[in-house]
Amino acid sequence: MMPLFTSADGTPLYYEDTGRGLPVLALPGLTRTTRDFDYLGPHLAAYRLIRMDYRGRGQSGWSGAANYTVPQEAADTLALLDHLGLDRAAVIGTSRGGLIGMFLSATAGDRLLGLCLNDIGPVIDADGLRRIADLVGQPPAVRSHEDAVAWLALQDGYSDVPGTRWEAEARIHFRKGPNGLQITYDPALREAFIAALEDAPADLWPLFDACAGQPLALIRGANSDLLLPGTVAEMRRRRPDMIFAEVAGRPHIPFLDEAESLAVVHAFLESCQ
Repeated sequence: MMPLFTSADGTPLYYEDTGRGLPVLALPGLTRTTRDFDYLGPHLAAYRLIRMDYRGRGQSGWSGAANYTVPQEAADTLALLDHLGLDRAAVIGTSRGGLIGMFLSATAGDRLLGLCLNDIGPVIDADGLRRIADLVGQPPAVRSHEDAVAWLALQDGYSDVPGTRWEAEARIHFRKGPNGLQITYDPALREAFIAALEDAPADLWPLFDACAGQPLALIRGANSDLLLPGTVAEMRRRRPDMIFAEVAGRPHIPFLDEAESLAVVHAFLESCQ
């Protein structure tokens, strides 16, 4: 039986809960699933690693575009902690997961032991968002996993990535359907993303500042088009104690098993003890 819990509105949500020790809640990217942390997981054997599929993603139920929002996903995250009987957890948030983590810091900070951000901050570059808008909710440009490997390997900003990694990525992010490859999430997520993109940009600095008093870390892909160096500089000015590293040869987003990423993650988790 799949591990599922039911959200307040009745949507079934999938999660994984493995290991023992300090609880680490890993929140994936916008269109991603629990498998966002397949590469990091083996390096966290000393911790209790908790992952979830947001509503509309992976093995969780679909609930419609109107519910695919950061506040709703943050509420689902708290519901998961409640379901597991956990008062607090250290959060590692990749992209969208980091936005949810900052939102939780501002609205339920007592539930977080600390926050580690993977290539996300309070300012998200508009050009990077437009690039994502061109992709989200769209069927893949290839029809087989073999073709997907070659397509993924052509992504801008990556270097020194072995072919086996692209093979794994192709199978993580696309599933085989009757007419070729399919995305692993509700296509209506596109509608929610475009609607949010058309709204006036929100000031997210108060969410970042709400992380005051708790351990904070940041990993940036050196070639990221979402998290720009100026934003990182201001984040570090506001939080000079923030653990930080930049990962060479990575755009948005690092895989989290690079040496630089692992150094940040382990230092962060030590500070959450």
